Amino acid sequence: MLRQAIEVFIFILFTTVVYGINSKGLTPLDSWSFDKITSKFKASLVKFDTAYPYGDKHDQMAMLAAAGRSSEELLVAEVGIKDYGEFENTDLAERFSINKEKYPVVKLFLQGNETPIDFDGKDFTEDGLRYFLRKNSDVYISHQDCLEAFDRIVDKFLLEKDYDQRKLLLAQAETESKLVKTPEDKTSAEIYLKVLSKILEKGNDFAKTEKNRVQNIMTKERLTDEKKKTMQTKLNILKSFSHDEL
Repeated sequence: MLRQAIEVFIFILFTTVVYGINSKGLTPLDSWSFDKITSKFKASLVKFDTAYPYGDKHDQMAMLAAAGRSSEELLVAEVGIKDYGEFENTDLAERFSINKEKYPVVKLFLQGNETPIDFDGKDFTEDGLRYFLRKNSDVYISHQDCLEAFDRIVDKFLLEKDYDQRKLLLAQAETESKLVKTPEDKTSAEIYLKVLSKILEKGNDFAKTEKNRVQNIMTKERLTDEKKKTMQTKLNILKSFSHDEL
């Protein structure tokens, strides 16, 4: 087991160095390495794209890879497909029914499951990819200032329509807030509780309205460094409430 882990690490290190200019933060996979590498991770988020990808969507994927770089359960990778000259990875494109007209195509591969989960691409941003991953796997990549236990409660809260059940989830969050230890986490917990309470009172739209309000304050008002930090913390946490499709 240890030997396999070392082999995977060496492969990723080598390929990242070799292809880093084109695919910073992403692990390149090919026909030979795809199954060998993805099978070692609990979740593998893979982008199928042209052989030389660029642009905002590619950058967003790389940003997610950077955010999740410390996770031992997650692989963020890409497969470059070349269907001219010396063909590359066209067998993988055929295997997973990749339509080049829809590049980039992102699929989530879960360990032990041969059928990948398709990312619809509607919100092809780091946040959109992060929530897609959170929705469909147990792998968690947090935003700065966010807390996993509270984000899991938020997911359930936003899906729940029953008022009494929402109150129970709020109570669960209140209990969870008593377990946090650091001053920074206590501040984050307080923000979660305030937003959950307001949504219980006013509905899901409160999160979007509040997020817009905070953004306007940060861009239009002169704030002290301490106030900027507080508002940024709130904005980061509000992102957890932005995907009520969860």
